[in-house]
Parts: sequence; C-alpha cells; structure tokens
Amino acid sequence: MNLALITEISRLTPTSSVSKTAEATLAGLTAAPRYLPSWLFYDAAGSRLFEQITELPEYYLTRTEREIFRANADAMIAAAARECDELSVVELGAGSASKTLLLLKALAARQPSSLYLPIDVSDAALHMAARNVRSALPTVRVQPIRADITHAEHFNLPENGRRLALYIGSSIGNFDPDEAVELLCWLRTQLQPGDALLLGTDMVKDEPTLHAAYNDRAGVTAAFNKNMLTRLNRELGAEFSLDRFRHRALWNGERSRMEMHLFSTERQMVRIAALDRGFTFAAGESIHTENSYKFTPDSIAAMFSRSGFALEQSWYDEANWFGVHLARVVDAMAEPTEDGAAA
Repeated sequence: MNLALITEISRLTPTSSVSKTAEATLAGLTAAPRYLPSWLFYDAAGSRLFEQITELPEYYLTRTEREIFRANADAMIAAAARECDELSVVELGAGSASKTLLLLKALAARQPSSLYLPIDVSDAALHMAARNVRSALPTVRVQPIRADITHAEHFNLPENGRRLALYIGSSIGNFDPDEAVELLCWLRTQLQPGDALLLGTDMVKDEPTLHAAYNDRAGVTAAFNKNMLTRLNRELGAEFSLDRFRHRALWNGERSRMEMHLFSTERQMVRIAALDRGFTFAAGESIHTENSYKFTPDSIAAMFSRSGFALEQSWYDEANWFGVHLARVVDAMAEPTEDGAAA
C-alpha cells in the first residue's frame, strides 16, 4: 500500500479499526484503472448466487469437472496414494464439497478410515461441507479449518501418511500468473515431499462458449457481479445505484483470461460514508472485478515447474474443455530462469 493510501486510511475514524473491506475498496477505487478484489463477491448472498451460477446451462465448468471426477476418481486416488496405506485429503476453498464427495468415496473404498480437512474462509461453507461429508460418508473424519489461503496462513496438517491437496473448480484461474505461482509455492511449504496436489483448470476454448458462460441469459452472473456493490452499500455506507452500473464479461486473448467488469452507464458521483469521500465515475468507466485465466497444457506445466511440483498425470473431458491435474511435491525446488521456466 502506498503512502498516499496509508495517509488516507489513517484519517478515518480512529475509534475503530479500518476493515479489510474498507482498505480494499479505497485501494481499488483510487487505482487507475479501477478495480475491486474478487473476494468481495462472497458474502452470504454472493455465495448463494454463485451456487446458482454453477447450475446454469451456459456455465459448463462445474458440471464438466464433476464428470471428470465421476469417471476418474478411483484412478486419481490410486495415483495420489501411490502404494501408500494412509492418505488424507486437504481441500483449499472447500465450499459445499459436492464434487469432493466423489473423491472421498473412492478413498473410503480404498482404506477403512480417512481424514478430510476442508479449508475455507466461510463458516457457512465449512458447516455445509462437514455436514455433507459426514452424512454421506460416516467413516470419513472431518476436521474443518477456517482460514484465508490468500494470507499464507500455516496449517497444522497431520504428520503421518501422505496428503492429497485439492484446489479444484479452476479457482487458480482467479489469480494472475505470478500470484498463482506464489500461492502454489506457499502450498508446497505446507506439504511434504511425496504429497500430491489435484488442481482443476479451465482450458482455452472458443470465445463464444467462454462469453456465454460469463454472460448468462438469465442474468444471474450480472446479479452476482453487482452484489459486490450491494455489499459495499451495506458494509461501508456506500451509495452505489445498481441501475447505473452494467455487468459485462470480456475475453482478453492477449492475457488468456475472461474479465468481469461493472461499467458506469453515466457520469456519476458515489459517496462512501466509511471512507468519508466520494468517487466520480465517467460514463463508460469500468470497475474491474474479476479475472478468470484459461490454460493450455504448456502453461499448466510451466506453472507447476515454477512452484516446486512435478506434473504426473492429467484427466480431461472429451472436448478438452476442462482439466484436472495430479502433481507431486518434489524434494528440492529448482530455481526459475528468467523466462519463468525451472532450470
């Protein structure tokens, strides 16, 4: 955070600490171009809207990944365990664990008891994940961990046996490439040599399919995007008029990503009480709210190599729209070269 922002924050009401939301909003709306971090999507209403998105006909990601797990869960667990008698599963951003159940069922069939550690910043998501797994698989012990993986917290994971980390749903695509590598490097420090990672990635495909997935006809994605402004109105006393902003998702081929934006439909000024200031938006000006990077086999291999993982196997759907990749923690991490590849 630069000095100007620190000065701006320090003049806010001194009797209460400035919230993470306020700091992020101030940083994003004073930047050029303007942005808001995508974690602001996920209040209770936003989480419900995202669950609706995953069921939309245009949104292929969730159902395609689920089909990959349904067809290959036994092979994935066998490959991750690699003759190890005891495998535990650690999931980053667990959500409801609906897809994870397919893997846990395969694990339960392989060993008499197993441990599942869902990690999420949302208490509601952890409760749902724990309830779903305990109901479907009584032999699986569930130990929820409330934590924010973007803040590099340390987890007390079990020392015995092998661990399989899950980061599915193409969540890795919400990070810029260097940030994704940084996250995976941090994850590697939580694991031991021989532990494995299953990573879900959305693959590069035709632009109309991508566009439809983020601009659904029912308008659920638009409501999800605008809910970020509703949250700022509620939490920060902002005065955003949702009718004066328009959702739009765009394909940025140069950066291989879908981008979500909220465009101001007119020149307007929005006051935010918690920041004690107003922000003027020009007609057509954008607030950039999310990136969703799309991958190729080469970009996936490079990301793993830079992060200290060795890619072992990938599973795809028939159309190669989505991939789930098994990588192993290597004993020593190679130093990256200037072009980003491991030496």
